[in-house]
Amino acid sequence: MQRNRYFRCNADHCCYFKKVKSSFIILLLYVDDMLVAGANLEEINNLKKQLSSEFEMKDLGAAKQILGMRISKDEQGGTLQLSQAEYIRKVLQRFNMSDAKPVRTPLASHFRLSKEQCPETDEEKEFMARVPYASTIGSLMYAMVCTRPDISHAVGVMSRYMSNPGKQHWEAVKWILRYLQGTTEKCLTFRKDELKLEGYVDSDFAGEVDYRRNTTGYVFTLGITAISWVSQLQKIVTISTTEAEYVAVIEASKELIWLQGLLAELGFEQKMNVLHSDSQSAIHLAKNSAFHSRTKHIDLRYHFIRSLIEDGVLKLVKIAGSKNPADMLTKPVTTEKLELCAASVGLQG
Repeated sequence: MQRNRYFRCNADHCCYFKKVKSSFIILLLYVDDMLVAGANLEEINNLKKQLSSEFEMKDLGAAKQILGMRISKDEQGGTLQLSQAEYIRKVLQRFNMSDAKPVRTPLASHFRLSKEQCPETDEEKEFMARVPYASTIGSLMYAMVCTRPDISHAVGVMSRYMSNPGKQHWEAVKWILRYLQGTTEKCLTFRKDELKLEGYVDSDFAGEVDYRRNTTGYVFTLGITAISWVSQLQKIVTISTTEAEYVAVIEASKELIWLQGLLAELGFEQKMNVLHSDSQSAIHLAKNSAFHSRTKHIDLRYHFIRSLIEDGVLKLVKIAGSKNPADMLTKPVTTEKLELCAASVGLQG
């Protein structure tokens, strides 16, 4: 691609780009699937001709679907939607949940899951051997990664028990499927807006029953819509909510730096992006490098955030916990809170 003046992104090696006057042509590759985006139609047609002369390929015209995601554009309304409704219906049908009664949250608060619920008797092990637990989790993960940040926490929790799941774990997985049954049409909606990158981060405290580790959750929006999100266990056990939130902020800041680099290569330079946290104490710790006996045990690598703030790479800002969309990535939330979080990151339907 270099001879045709297309360059591979340093931030993502599956992304190639070419600057044409004041705009970019972007080429995205995934195995044998390809997506081309840009405002210069002539240049796009030239690229397709060049590729067709080198490789056997099929031109499917304007992008309507890629990797199981439906792309819907509304030129007049200025919106673009990414949906996996068809994929989700196939998943529900595959696991005989198409007629299940819908629920309104991906994981109810009454589920108190732990390794103690793993099968112990031969009867329990024989029952679970017939359950497609791992394949169900794999199917849910694909939806979670592509377009459904609202199920990230629930799928993350259930994936912890893949090696030896029990009946209660399976009931919780079916609960997620029931949630998807009632929210099949939810999709990410992108609008014509200023392409400003913003982040939201949160952490619970000792929410995992087995080892009392915390869950980090963060989501980044471009404009008003989510483009990156994570819900994952922290690698260390913390001894305070401040430390838990502080570690989460550091993990989110690393993702922010990567996104800034990717967007800069594609012509969308980002400066002083805002990272929102609902922990005033974690924000104070990040901005204040003074020695304190209650924080002296925190590993030096977690103070990386301080240099980012001092260098103007990001701005750490307080957000009310009731308005933080990352809340849905760290714990089960109420229906009202879930709807608020989803709407805040462009997840509609």
